[in-house]
Amino acid sequence: MADFEAAVASARPLFEAAKGFISLGLQRSIEYPERYRLVVGWTTVEAHSIDFRESADFQAWRALASPFFTAPPEVEHVSTVF
Repeated sequence: MADFEAAVASARPLFEAAKGFISLGLQRSIEYPERYRLVVGWTTVEAHSIDFRESADFQAWRALASPFFTAPPEVEHVSTVF
């Protein structure tokens, strides 16, 4: 777990350099400590799905994080209600 957390921390600059990046947070489940949720704020869905995902920085992010994935990550775009 510490290795995964360190990999995400080292990838932070990749996100921060991305067009449309707002924020990044890593949450760990209390009930299921092997589960994490990466919450990334973007100005638009396209900033994530096109600008970031089609970048070399995305490939670098995946290279850092993917060795720790036990299944393909689930990606969901949400909007804040309040």
